Amino acid sequence: MKIFNSLSGKKETLVPIEDNNIRMYVCGMTVYDDTHIGHARTFVSFDLIVRYLRDLGYEVQYIRNITDVDDKIISRAKELGWDPSELVKKYISSMDEDFSALGMIKPDQEPRATDNIDSIIRLIEILIDKGHAYEGESDVYFSTESFESYGKLSKRKVEDMLAGARIDVDLDKKNPADFVLWKKDTEGLKWDSPWGPGRPGWHIECSAMSMDALGETFDIHGGGSDLKFPHHENEIAQSECVTGKEFAKVWMHTGSLRIDKEKMSKSLKNFITIKDALKHNTSEVLRFFLISSHYRSPLNYSEEGLSESKTSLDRLYNALKDLTLEENLVLKSNYFKKFHDVMKDDFNTPAGISVLFEMAREINSLKKDHKEEEANALGSELKVLSKSLGILQQNPDDFFKAGASLSEEEIDNLIKKRNEARSNRDFKLADEIRDDLLSKGIVLEDKESGTVWKKD
Repeated sequence: MKIFNSLSGKKETLVPIEDNNIRMYVCGMTVYDDTHIGHARTFVSFDLIVRYLRDLGYEVQYIRNITDVDDKIISRAKELGWDPSELVKKYISSMDEDFSALGMIKPDQEPRATDNIDSIIRLIEILIDKGHAYEGESDVYFSTESFESYGKLSKRKVEDMLAGARIDVDLDKKNPADFVLWKKDTEGLKWDSPWGPGRPGWHIECSAMSMDALGETFDIHGGGSDLKFPHHENEIAQSECVTGKEFAKVWMHTGSLRIDKEKMSKSLKNFITIKDALKHNTSEVLRFFLISSHYRSPLNYSEEGLSESKTSLDRLYNALKDLTLEENLVLKSNYFKKFHDVMKDDFNTPAGISVLFEMAREINSLKKDHKEEEANALGSELKVLSKSLGILQQNPDDFFKAGASLSEEEIDNLIKKRNEARSNRDFKLADEIRDDLLSKGIVLEDKESGTVWKKD
């Protein structure tokens, strides 16, 4: 199994620290708002990674934290006039609902920052005792100059980070690059500490939660690419200064997500929550779209991309339709090795999905030749291989029923696309659109005045 390690900048063979056990920590949600499709991209990716490693026979201890104390939480609670604990409870529930809808497995543990305050304080005390942190007038800070390797993950030097950077002057810091470990504050969420009442900084929370759950050194640490700097960089610095040991062996980061080739932003009015995305797409279509690109590659969210994902899933489920599938079978086709060869190369899902389509084409050919036994066996294998991707586990009839509800606008858009295909003499695409609509109970009639539709 080869995995790209962001720390070394190259693919490395996965060698677990402890026998066949893999300890994995993924930075989770800061719960102050609904989850959006950028979150979906990251957490579906790691869900797939955990599924696949377990499919290979590894024992994976999967930890994904919840940040339930943060400036954003306090600010949002004030804005709504809520108690912060009410806000946190609401959005944890919302997150669980969204992640479940996308077929994500539950982590083995979901530690919360507020349950680890004692551990956080203990880490800060050790950092101060070792000369890696200091108490200022307003806060307690980590000294970046005290860690020689600072910047090794993001490949940045402290002087380069500061050159030309717009950093507010903070006379309380010894160095502008130093970051907060403990915020001294007497309002909002606060706990007693040796430095007075306050709350932890964001970075130290993850160090405490990951080490409490997995030990001082573990196998894989993951998150979105936006966390590489400063969050993960700071985690490495403070954790390794506490223990004197390597923090995580492998660092994994998912690629960014854009909306119609633009950065997602509420100000641009292209901010899409998971709940909104699921209003117009089934959960399996959305999941298929998210895994159809390699987890490290940037992904562009678009209606065209989602439509292609729906068409792709239709083709795969059509291959499984009317087959008698076995649950427990010996996987023996050439596709089994081919699928795992590409997936073991840093979870290459686009290549893995391509193998699934090869299988679907052969199944259709076997059906056409009335070779039912061979078609059933290969269909069973297709379903088993797809399980680690979290797709193709429904009954085909149920899948088509779930996607059968189309709005009038969606139907009209598909008819327009079909008419364009016919004009361009792309009759194959035109027939695929007609058949897709028919599978959803929509019958097309081509008249002199144009194409009309009715429900069957």
